[in-house]
Order: sequence, then structure tokens, then C-alpha cells
Amino acid sequence: MLGLSRQQKVVALGSWLGWSLDGYDLVLMLLVIPSISQLFFPSTDSTLSLMAIFATYVITLIMRPFGGAFFGNLGDKYGRKKPMIITILGFSLATFATGLLPTWQMVGILAPILLIVLRFIQGFFAGGEWGSGTVITMETVNKPSRGLLSGFLQSGYNLGFVIASIVYQLVLSQYPGNSFLEMGWRVMFFTGIIPGLVATFVRFKMSESATWLQKSREHKIEKTPLKKIFATEKRKFFLALIIMTGLMFSYYTSIGFLPTFLQKYVNLDKPEVATLMIVATVTSLLGQIFTGFISQYIGRRKTMMIVAVTAIMVAIPSIYGLYHATTIFERIVYVIILIMAATTGFGPIPAFLAERFQTSVRNSASGFAYNGGLLVGSWAPLLAVTILSRVGPLAPVFLGINLMIGSAILLVGAKLNPETKEADLSD
Repeated sequence: MLGLSRQQKVVALGSWLGWSLDGYDLVLMLLVIPSISQLFFPSTDSTLSLMAIFATYVITLIMRPFGGAFFGNLGDKYGRKKPMIITILGFSLATFATGLLPTWQMVGILAPILLIVLRFIQGFFAGGEWGSGTVITMETVNKPSRGLLSGFLQSGYNLGFVIASIVYQLVLSQYPGNSFLEMGWRVMFFTGIIPGLVATFVRFKMSESATWLQKSREHKIEKTPLKKIFATEKRKFFLALIIMTGLMFSYYTSIGFLPTFLQKYVNLDKPEVATLMIVATVTSLLGQIFTGFISQYIGRRKTMMIVAVTAIMVAIPSIYGLYHATTIFERIVYVIILIMAATTGFGPIPAFLAERFQTSVRNSASGFAYNGGLLVGSWAPLLAVTILSRVGPLAPVFLGINLMIGSAILLVGAKLNPETKEADLSD
């Protein structure tokens, strides 16, 4: 595998598994939101219930920048490995605990309060996951491997999506109809503990980043990484944040909103939605590996610009075609086009953010910038529900416009940032 040593492979695998679990948890929520909205936020208006449950999902995403900053700070001060073990245990236990929650019918208003608290916890721990995992991997592998491994790491999120979609289909087959509302959704969250335990085991076998250890031996560890970001790395941080805002807004407008769009607006049944979600996530997985790979040759910046322009061009036609498609084959084609254009800009991001910042603040800045894009991007599904509930048959057009906005932000961010693929990470 790219001439990597055994320890380099362990580091890459440990990081990839953690990011897979993060994707697994988030898509569990996306898949069950249309079904369980009335269990926690009962209302005679189904749109209000849907918006309320999406708001709890947004809470998870909004907490991630704070987790990214907190655990990134720990990673810069005490090493990349320690936060990775804490974060994987934290959010895998939160995923499992979600399956234990009582519903509104059982405990009234306490039910949504407990859900919100758990999503706060989930988002905080998940926010620390990406930064440490990508930074330790990029610092451990050689420069020619960064592009492909960047796409590989980012694809782990989509592997979590694929596994969650498969589990969703299996659970639906065992708990059809109302039995899914009674027990099926709980089983889905219980399964989240399994990959968490596997990833924790692998991480205990990982070695610390040699780059960070060298800085530690030289007594060059930054005591206040976050303060230094806003003192000396502020411009770099905010330019990277523009890219992440565009990517996150596009991602949660497209694949993040796709299960709800297919169920509530295209009116497909759950098994077909699960099938299309598997297609979508496999497309995104392979696409991100591909864009990570080509970024090693044409550059991170140019790769993101190509993806952004493509997404602007196909946004409305692909969503409109998906909305009006009459066969599963047609829907699969439109989903592939949509997701390939809307989500594959993430492929070069692990390498790009690691290369953008110096070692002393790399974990904090990368994790904070990556998750900081969610401060705006996480509102995309809620915005989509609000707009689409009012525009009727124009729903695919307005959803396409949303995606075009996110892609335009990405394009601007990519043009403003420099190329980074030749950066030396030992500085």
C-alpha cells in the first residue's frame, strides 16, 4: 500500500475507522429523522416536527467546531494520539445511548431535552475526531502519498454512510412498519458501539506523530495554540474557513438532505431510499478517493475549483431529473451525477488543511477550520425544509440553487487560497 510501513498503515487505518464511525452516526440520524420526528416532537403539522428534529441534528453539527478547537488544542499540546482515543470513546458511547432514549409519549418534554443533550455531547466529541486523525496521518506518511491517503481518509466518512444504509435496510426487514418506530430505530443506534470499540483497539496500537515528537523534544510545543491561530495564522484560517463553508453547505444540501428529500418530496418508500443512499455514498466514497489522488498531480486548489464549477453546472438539472424520474435506474443515474459533483471536493481536504498550517497549531487550526464550516453549512437541511415546504413543484429548482450557492462559495475560497501540495510538514 503506497510503500507504507506497518506503523504508517496502522495510523491510517485507525484514523479512517474513526471517521467511518462519525459518518455512521450522522447518517443514522439522517435516515431515521423522517420516521422518528413525531416520537420526540409530536405535532399535527408534520413539517414542524421535521424542522424540530432537524434542529437537533443541526445542534450536533454546530457543536463540532467547539470540539474541534478543544481537542485540537489538546492535540497540539499533548500529542495527536491521546485526543483520538478520547473522542472515539466519547461519541461511540453517545451513539449507543441515543438508542436508550425515552420518547415524548413516555416522559413528555424530557424526551426532546435528553435528545438535545446527547446530540450536544455527540457533536462535541465528533468535532475532535477529524483534526487529530487527519493530522497524525499526514504527518506520518511521505509527501507523494498524501493526495491518495487524503481521499482515502475522507472516504471513511462515506464508508460509515454505506454501512449505515445497509444496516438500515436490514433493520427495516426485521422491524417493518410500526415496529420500526417501536424498536427498529433503537437497534440502529445500539450498533454504533461496535465500530467504536474496533477503532479504539486499533488506536491503542498507533504510534505518536514523529513530527510532533520532534517538536516536543526541541521544546517547541505551543502553549496556547488557539491564541496563536488568531495572532499569526488568522488570514490562513479564515481563507480555509471559506472553503470549508462552501463544502459543508454543498454537502448537507445534497447528500445530507437526500434521505428526507427522497422520502418527503419525491415520495419514495424506505427500502428504495436506502438503496439510493447506498448508491450515493459509494459514489461519494470513490469520488473522494479519486479527487484526493488527482490533487497530488494537478494540485489541491485546482481540483476543488473543477469540482465547484461542475457542481454549479449540474445542480439544478440533476436534482430536477431526480425529482421527476420514474424508474429506479433513472434515479440512480441522477444521484450519481449529483453526488459526484456536490461532495467530492472533500477529497483533497485532509492534505490541504494539514499542509496549510505549521506543526505547532496544525491540529487546532485544521480541526477548527474543518468543523467551522458547519457554523453556516449545517443550516442547509433546515433551510431546505423551510423553503421546500413553500414552493411546491419548484422544490428541485430551489434545492439546486442552494447547492449552487455552496459551490460558488467553494470556488471563491479555492481561488483565494494558495497551492499547498509541495508543503513541508516538518516545519
